[in-house]
Amino acid sequence: MGKIKWTEKASNNLQAIHNYIAKDSKVYATRFIKSLIRATTKLETMPRCGRIVPELESYGLREVTYKNYRIVYRIKEGSEGIEILAVLHGARDIKEAFRSEWEL
Repeated sequence: MGKIKWTEKASNNLQAIHNYIAKDSKVYATRFIKSLIRATTKLETMPRCGRIVPELESYGLREVTYKNYRIVYRIKEGSEGIEILAVLHGARDIKEAFRSEWEL
């Protein structure tokens, strides 16, 4: 069973999403973030269940989705640990986001 680790950048993404939604409702923002995080728990037992990110196929990154958000992760070989790299709105250009934030 793999352990899920959230990178600092992914945690910052969650905080930004929370802050944006909280402008209308702090309760809904907290509920939404909890549900988004819960959407990743299946990765502990099925790390390869997410699809390969088509725009970043050469990097071997995978993603699961929750509502309009893409949760991008990689499997750390050997330990089968999961590293959540980013949580991005589906409307964003994922290649550009990773190029500017991750220097790919």
